[in-house]
Amino acid sequence: MHLADKVALVTGAAQGIGRAFAQALLEKGCKVALVDLNVEVGKTCKDALDKQFDAQRTIFVPCDISNEEKLKGLMPAPHQPVYSASKHGVVGFTRSIAMASSVGKYGVRINAICPGFVNTPILQSIDKEENMGQYSAYKENIRDMMKFYGILDPQLIAEGLIKLLEDDKLNGEIMKITTNQGIHFHEYSPLPFHSKMQ
Repeated sequence: MHLADKVALVTGAAQGIGRAFAQALLEKGCKVALVDLNVEVGKTCKDALDKQFDAQRTIFVPCDISNEEKLKGLMPAPHQPVYSASKHGVVGFTRSIAMASSVGKYGVRINAICPGFVNTPILQSIDKEENMGQYSAYKENIRDMMKFYGILDPQLIAEGLIKLLEDDKLNGEIMKITTNQGIHFHEYSPLPFHSKMQ
């Protein structure tokens, strides 16, 4: 898909991965709605982007769309079992709804990006007990995981987004982004009827 003149809505756009997504989409010629809960940082983000791009190409929309806090790839998280379960659920949902779109010929592609630890302000929230609740005892475990897996730059996640958007053949894909393998796709054994899909 050519991205020039398309309209994108980016949630969590004021900083971190969302900010990198917005930047990458604007560079490709999109118009971008910047959606974020943090009004102050959101306005600062829009101002900075307006200095690089035409101010008419972005709009800031303050909105709280989710209570989820941390970003993690396809691994269990002892400090957030419910969150981890919801992320695994997203994978199944993405693949199922993408299959429905393909079979129904809806003309919509659905993919998911599952990055490892990403260098964003929210990554620092593990130091705040109010963010971790009963799982604050796992702070050292999380730090050990970050040292082991490494921390990704948001720009690499944005690169993955552009790859998913521009390749029309990708549908129902789970893109994993890690420090040791970079951008790659989660492999599945296809179901018998899945191989007939176009």
